[in-house]
Amino acid sequence: MTQTTSETTGTENGRPQQSLATAAARNLATTTKSQPQMQNISSRWLLRMLPWVNTPGGAYRVNRRLTYAIGDGRLSFTNQGNDVRVVPPELRELALLRSFPDDGILEAMAGRFTQHQHEPGDTIAQLGEAADGLILIAHGKVNKIGVGEYGEQTTLAVLADGEYYGDHALADADPAPWEHTIRAVTPTTTLTLSRQAFLELMDQAPVLREHVEEQRRNPRPPHNKHGEAAIEITSGHSGEPALSTTFVDYEANPRELELSVAQTVLRIHTRVADLYNQPMNQTQEQLRLTIEALRERQEHELINNPGFGLLANTDLRQRIQTRTGPPTPDDLDELLCRRRKSHFFLAHPQTIAAFGRECNRRGIYPDTVQLLDHTVPAWRGVPLLPCNKIPITKTRTSSILVMRVGEDDQGVIGLHQTGLPDEYEPSLSVRFMGIDDRAIISYLVSVYYSAAVLVPDALGVLEHVEIGH
Repeated sequence: MTQTTSETTGTENGRPQQSLATAAARNLATTTKSQPQMQNISSRWLLRMLPWVNTPGGAYRVNRRLTYAIGDGRLSFTNQGNDVRVVPPELRELALLRSFPDDGILEAMAGRFTQHQHEPGDTIAQLGEAADGLILIAHGKVNKIGVGEYGEQTTLAVLADGEYYGDHALADADPAPWEHTIRAVTPTTTLTLSRQAFLELMDQAPVLREHVEEQRRNPRPPHNKHGEAAIEITSGHSGEPALSTTFVDYEANPRELELSVAQTVLRIHTRVADLYNQPMNQTQEQLRLTIEALRERQEHELINNPGFGLLANTDLRQRIQTRTGPPTPDDLDELLCRRRKSHFFLAHPQTIAAFGRECNRRGIYPDTVQLLDHTVPAWRGVPLLPCNKIPITKTRTSSILVMRVGEDDQGVIGLHQTGLPDEYEPSLSVRFMGIDDRAIISYLVSVYYSAAVLVPDALGVLEHVEIGH
């Protein structure tokens, strides 16, 4: 008897193949496939949490009460090797030199600073001693130490790169002694301008003397602790005294923020668009991934753009330093206490992991909260959200943002414009640009956005957060 089999010419383990191979069978089958995947897609919490305000005119004006310049900014420095020098025009960040017009005198003043190196634990200024000069912190971190109610030493603040101490030693005719002890926490470079050198420069430059005397005669008008022009109010009186008269003054030149744009041109060959659309539409898939990339760039710009990005536009008084380097519960508490309401923290995932390690070190287990159907870590009930757009420096330091959001809370808001021509998503348009002579279809994909901080205390940042430990 002859046995009939369906044999092929293939072999398996030295034996003839007895059935149809899967590679051949796939020629007659339709595979089940996924949509095109993309590793660069992140959670984009910032885009999800910001309240978005429509700006039909393409710009948003932030009107505030008049604020008097208080000169508490940070200074910049240059260096050649180990020699560090303050940038002369930056000396206008000092309240005493605000709006001083002569760059040549500022250049001469910058040349009179002397450089000093300090090791951790070194005392730079001692409480109670004579205040004999201005101290600029060019690099490093120092503690500002005062005396508590019961005589104990208390760390009041941490000062870092670009900050300064002791400007009253130059501004006052008879300066009071140092009110704090300044002690180095890390290896620190300081630049010091002695009072004697400043007085000698005043003798040589009459315009500087006139400016300083004018500042002493005419201090800033009445203001509150935020530098805003005071509103006079009468309270606690009896009888019929004459009541205070007042008005609320506004900034004469408020800041206007124009919408920024991220754009790209998506190109698809007509042959692909015509023939290869089953089971997935090629044009739609190309567009979907392009929009994902644009949204990632949008969030990156909202964090890092020098014009409207949150890191660059945090008020200098809302920037604080870590006490020891890594992010501790104490540091996050310091961030929270500087604003009346905080809606969420924003930090790089590695920074959140570093905070978790510090909590473990202390035997603390952070809270979790439910947010948009996700369980996320929290501190003091404030969600701690990841954002991989916050940069990490070469020295393994990063930043933690905290913010209050919404127009009603005078917080941080996102800006966009809806109702665009050929709008595909809110504030995102896809415009057909035509077909060229190579049969390639082009689409212009654009997204418009910006961000505004309505009042300075809506946004705070913890800087120089060490995540490498």
